[in-house]
Amino acid sequence: MSPDSVYTETDPQPEAATEHEHTPAEPEPEAGVEPEREPPELDPETAARRDAALAQIRSFGDPVLRTRARPIERFDDALRDEVARMGLLMDDALGVGLAATQVGVVHRLLVYRVQQQGALAALINPEVEWSGRETESMEEGCLSLPGVLVDVDRPIYVRVRALNEFGEPIMIEASGLEARVIQHEIDHLDGVLILDRTSREQRKEAMRVLREAQQAA
Repeated sequence: MSPDSVYTETDPQPEAATEHEHTPAEPEPEAGVEPEREPPELDPETAARRDAALAQIRSFGDPVLRTRARPIERFDDALRDEVARMGLLMDDALGVGLAATQVGVVHRLLVYRVQQQGALAALINPEVEWSGRETESMEEGCLSLPGVLVDVDRPIYVRVRALNEFGEPIMIEASGLEARVIQHEIDHLDGVLILDRTSREQRKEAMRVLREAQQAA
């Protein structure tokens, strides 16, 4: 997800509980779900890194974003290198989450970091085992849909089973920002975009923004 969209500085976030040494923390003020509000003034070096990173992320219209990713079966150094590369790309793009399909790889792999100084989390072959009935609508943006912000309704609490980059089973019970980021990135692995989860009116406005951006490029 992109750092310019959801969750403003005043948005309170519920705590999340996890297992297997994964302890999510409250997001720092600048964190967001692949948000798409313009970030604060960036110094030239950071802005250049961000632009270079965004250039490597597939954007709306690329067929890979509508492709269902395939399960990963091999857990080797190449996979762990892929996780590390995605983490660096996500950080340089100032995002909080990134799915493998967004970089053109049809692996069921996602990475995220909801707290700026937190550890990078990698979920491989993730499956939502349970989601709570309570939902919340919030603005989301996406690194693959620059300039787009739409309201998306999602469960506030989820439990997800996955494997880490070493092939070890993990279970994450998440809420708030972490739950939203995970659901957003799993959607990517299923070929689903935030445009599919918003109202018709907001989808039409988002398409207008995307067309104008493509014409200006």
